Amino acid sequence: MKILFIGNTDSEFIKRDYEILRKHFDVDMFDIKYTSATAYIKRLRQIKKHVKRYDLIFSWFANWHSAVATFYAKKYGKKSVVVAGGYDVVYLPEINYGSFSKMSTRIPAKYALKNADLVLSVSRSNQKELLEKVEPKKNILVYNGVDTDKFYPKGQKENLVITVGAVNPMNWRRKGIELFVEVAQYFVLHDTKFIVVGKIAESMRETINKIYESGVFTNLVFTDFISDKELLNLYQKAKVYCQLSLHEGFGVSVAEAMACSCVPVVTNRGALPEVVDDAGFIIDYNSNISVYAKTIKKALETGEGKKARKRVVDNFSLQRREEELITAIQSIEENSLNKRISYVSDGIA
Repeated sequence: MKILFIGNTDSEFIKRDYEILRKHFDVDMFDIKYTSATAYIKRLRQIKKHVKRYDLIFSWFANWHSAVATFYAKKYGKKSVVVAGGYDVVYLPEINYGSFSKMSTRIPAKYALKNADLVLSVSRSNQKELLEKVEPKKNILVYNGVDTDKFYPKGQKENLVITVGAVNPMNWRRKGIELFVEVAQYFVLHDTKFIVVGKIAESMRETINKIYESGVFTNLVFTDFISDKELLNLYQKAKVYCQLSLHEGFGVSVAEAMACSCVPVVTNRGALPEVVDDAGFIIDYNSNISVYAKTIKKALETGEGKKARKRVVDNFSLQRREEELITAIQSIEENSLNKRISYVSDGIA
C-alpha cells in the first residue's frame, strides 16, 4: 500500500505517526505548514496531482488540506484517513476556539470528517466531541502515544512546577497559562519555582515584561523556545506538571511529563481527566485560585510520580499506538480487498 501522509511536521506527535507508518508501508510526506494564506492555498492546489499516485491518503487534522485530499480520494477511488486531533472537532465560541466556532473552518472540517473512509480519534473525549457534530463513515479510538524510552525519570526531583505550551494570546487562557501565573504567587515564599515552557509570541512580550517588572513573581520563569533535550531535562527535574487548560483533545505534554514521573495537576476539561485518571490531581476548572494552589501543594508533598509513569506505560505508549494504528489502516485495506473479491464473484468486474 502506498500512502500519502499530509501533516505539519513541526508537530512532534505528527512526525511520530509518519515514522510509524514508514516502518510498515511505502509512505511519502506532504508537508502542509501554514506560513501564509498564499502558501497554504498553493499547497492545497498541489494535493490533486499527488492523490492519483497513492492508494491511501492519511491526513492529520480535519481542515482545508484534509477536505481537499478526501474529495480527490473519493473522486479517484482512493482510501482516506483523517486524524481528528482536537481543535478540529471543538466548539468553544466563548474564546473563539475550535473549527466548529467559525464557518470558514467548520465547512472543511465537517466535509473531511463525514467523507473520509476512516476517522481516528485520539481520546474518548475527542471522540465524543466528534460524534456530537458529525456521523463519520467509520470511527476508531487510537490514543496518542508517548515514547517512554525517550521520556523517562532520571535523577532527583526538585521543588519545581512546570507547564508547557506556546505563549500566545489564545493559549494564555486555553492552556491555562494565565492561571499558572496567578497560582505561582502563592509559592513565592515556599522555595518553589514555576516555569512556563514554550515559544513566546511577539504579541505577548509586553505582557511578560510587565509580569517580570511587577517584582511579585520572583519564582516565575518563561523559558521561550527550548530544545527537546532541555525540555526532557525539565520534565525529569520537576516534581509537578500542571495543565490548567480550558480544553485539551488529549494532552501530549501531560503524558510526556507523567512518563518522566511528574505528578500531574490538571483541570476537569476535555481529555485531561481521561489521561490522568487516579495517577494525579484533577481540579474543577471553575475553582477558586486558592484551590489550585492547595492542590499543587499536595502534589508537591507527594513527590511520587511512579503511578503517573505506570499509567502512561500501560495506556499511552508509542508501541500501543503503533499496533492500533497499523491495525486500523490494515482494516481499510482488507475491506477494500473484500469488496473487489465480492465484485468479481458477482460478475461485476
